[in-house]
Amino acid sequence: MRTLIFREKGYVLDDDGFLTDYNQWDPSFAEGLAASLEIPRLSEKHWEIIHFIRDSYERSGRCPSVYQTCRSKNLTIKVLKRLFPTGYLRGACKLAGITYREGYHGFSAGLPPVVALTDPGERHPSARGVSTRQSEKAYLVNVRGFLLNPDDWDEDYAIHRAYEMGLADLTERHWKIIYFLRESFKKNGVVPTVYETCEQNGIEIENLEELFPQGYHRGAVKIAGLHVL
Repeated sequence: MRTLIFREKGYVLDDDGFLTDYNQWDPSFAEGLAASLEIPRLSEKHWEIIHFIRDSYERSGRCPSVYQTCRSKNLTIKVLKRLFPTGYLRGACKLAGITYREGYHGFSAGLPPVVALTDPGERHPSARGVSTRQSEKAYLVNVRGFLLNPDDWDEDYAIHRAYEMGLADLTERHWKIIYFLRESFKKNGVVPTVYETCEQNGIEIENLEELFPQGYHRGAVKIAGLHVL
């Protein structure tokens, strides 16, 4: 925990720099935090997106996905990156005072801390490695359903996580993104931003939504056995 002091007011942040109390947010918080997120000054467009995120959260109880925000505000991924260079979750949502926990409020509620996958069957032909069958394997996940230890990940986990999200068949295009996420994380120690994922794989945000309609973090990143925070 640390405290952001701006205009003689203190804001309590968690270890990842997110506001701990959504209700403590005010415009001064965003102004005070912006410089640390590579934003010298918040423009009218920044405020439009920040208020959209907050309004959406207040209506639905969930932080809007990057897809929803881009579509509602007619943004390309390049424009969003220019506005919030540190990322959507790690930039725009952070400025809007949405904590990671609140951002996923109501999502994956009731999931057990251990998810058992029974008889996974054959891996998708696009998945790497030798196809195997396992009678049962358990994976430790957090309350939001993210795999706690990325090293526990395997293709069977991805296949079953995807199936739970309504993705009955992971195609070669899905696996390309999944492996990119894992290899980037292994190399750099952090989950790549949605910007990096789109740029490095030559796709637009609309293409990513077609592949992982549940969201970037709530879909692609989760299936890859990773989590941002």
